[in-house]
Amino acid sequence: MEKRLSELNFDEEGAVKEIDESLVRQVAGMGVRIGKNIKMATKQPMKGPVVVEVDKSVISLGRSTAEKIVVEVKK
Repeated sequence: MEKRLSELNFDEEGAVKEIDESLVRQVAGMGVRIGKNIKMATKQPMKGPVVVEVDKSVISLGRSTAEKIVVEVKK
């Protein structure tokens, strides 16, 4: 099942499947690349940022950025 990164629930994880072209370089520097496993750590309310884990690193992404990343969710 595919979801936008911003739609993942707490502790849900999956593999990055698609990244909006305008963001590829920006998020690659944070370790977010196609095929990488990503896990939702926390989601701030009111359209705040999302905090995710990638390769044992914890990063914060703006909600608008997270909406442009598609994840294949693990069951």
